[in-house]
Amino acid sequence: MSETTGQIRFWGAGTSRTLRPVWVAEELGIPYELMPIGPRTGETQTADYTRLNPKQKVPAMVDGDFRLSESLAICRYLIENYPGEAIFRPGAARDRAREDEWCCYIYGEIDETSLYVMRRHRDLAHIYGEAPAAVSSGKEYALKHLGVVAAQMKDREFIMAGGFGLADVMLMTCLEWAHAYGLELPEVLDGYRHRISERPAYQRAAAVNFRQEI
Repeated sequence: MSETTGQIRFWGAGTSRTLRPVWVAEELGIPYELMPIGPRTGETQTADYTRLNPKQKVPAMVDGDFRLSESLAICRYLIENYPGEAIFRPGAARDRAREDEWCCYIYGEIDETSLYVMRRHRDLAHIYGEAPAAVSSGKEYALKHLGVVAAQMKDREFIMAGGFGLADVMLMTCLEWAHAYGLELPEVLDGYRHRISERPAYQRAAAVNFRQEI
């Protein structure tokens, strides 16, 4: 664990992806400042932000002299570098690999390949074009892989047996996204979503992240 700086700033608000680092910070009690810029307001295209993050995407983080982007990477960094008992940290190599497996699966198959495809061709159709077939296919694909996660969660409170962790942050943000898109979640995941939504840190983070329409 490295020395903490107490100088964390996050850029980005209003989306499931920007919620993730704010939520982890709230769970761990890390002081932070949120710069609530939107992904498509033009604010990511400015010269100042481009110097900070040449990808021109949110979220981004600065911790002292360290800069990082990508929600999963930022959350992993916070968990590994800041103390706190609220988030499970796998100790054994196999457990860490298993957690990474679930994080990559959720991010790759449910977030990027399913929900974001729907977002591109529904909410952002004015940019990427309407594609009803892509939206329908994305929904079917999401439900297929949510079924895989539901099987994992059948007799579990959290994804990892050790407790609430990074994979749960990834899953919960995708479940809320899927719910907002009207997907009928498997019963076990809907119950899980309701339980996680009662975590005080989640509620604080959601209030901060979704404070304004982006």
